[in-house]
Amino acid sequence: MADPTAPDVGTSDDTGTGVVPPGERGSLVVKDRAIERIAAAAALGVPGVVRHSGGGILRLTGRDLPRADVTTGATAVAVNLYIAAEWPYDAAMLTRRVHDAVERQLHDLTGMRISELNVLIVATALVEDGETDEAQPPVEYLESDIVAARTTPHPDIPTVAPLPPLAPPAAAPAAAIVAIAALALSFVAARELLIVNGTYGGAPWLRNSFEWFGRLHWHTWLAPVAGVCLVLGIVLIVVALKPRRRTHVPLQVAGPVPTVWMRRTDVARMCSAHASALTGVRTARTVVDRRRAVVRISIEDETPVDEITASVRGAVAPNLAALADPVELVVEVAR
Repeated sequence: MADPTAPDVGTSDDTGTGVVPPGERGSLVVKDRAIERIAAAAALGVPGVVRHSGGGILRLTGRDLPRADVTTGATAVAVNLYIAAEWPYDAAMLTRRVHDAVERQLHDLTGMRISELNVLIVATALVEDGETDEAQPPVEYLESDIVAARTTPHPDIPTVAPLPPLAPPAAAPAAAIVAIAALALSFVAARELLIVNGTYGGAPWLRNSFEWFGRLHWHTWLAPVAGVCLVLGIVLIVVALKPRRRTHVPLQVAGPVPTVWMRRTDVARMCSAHASALTGVRTARTVVDRRRAVVRISIEDETPVDEITASVRGAVAPNLAALADPVELVVEVAR
């Protein structure tokens, strides 16, 4: 919780004969819950930020947006603010406005220094035409606020390259099998311990298995079993060392590092949708890999092949130009 220092002003004691020292006058305590509500209310006052209630269990738990998680110290506070934005919106401009509004409101109402304020857009709301949020108060910017925003330098935010979206590790199924086997072995070991202590009656599995292995001599089936175990061990090592494959491709956006990614399947669907919308194209199917984007279309008999090929390239090429890693466009026509 926050405990800002109160200003040093003279206050009489109970007897009215003297001034109470500052350390004995008490303190102003701002609860974390109050800071969360101040941050959420300030964010809701920014145009473009809307109330949003999640479905299912989120509706029961009351995890509505905007929502703030705070970590407070003696004179500073760190805030993670989760908001819902009305589509369409400029994410960079909206988060900057929310950041400035929340930081100013928290400082004015609590007097605390904002050490860290992270604004995260976690939901997008579609507001129908003519529908307004009556609970959302209008935001008024004073001339002093505009001048301060223009003259006060914002701290430089370091750009950190995000990790690219990756598929689950190839070793995940093997790890699940190993975990299940470890649980089964722990159950057998616990059963064996109960049998040794006389708590549970039954034939010991581990001891009998070890004795059976101890009496085992060479048999012809041992060679293929050893080969299978060797191959299985090599496969598990390869799977454990196999790097995770990328599931998305980066897009060209403003900034030094890619921050927007799309699945190749979505890129292919987008290309197919633009190609199939052309006159003379009956069906369109696109396959996108690391090097090429192959658009296979079927056309009507009277449609010129060269003309429709040029039309498809003109409709699909702008979509592929958004990719940070360019790919070759190939158009295959069939009647």
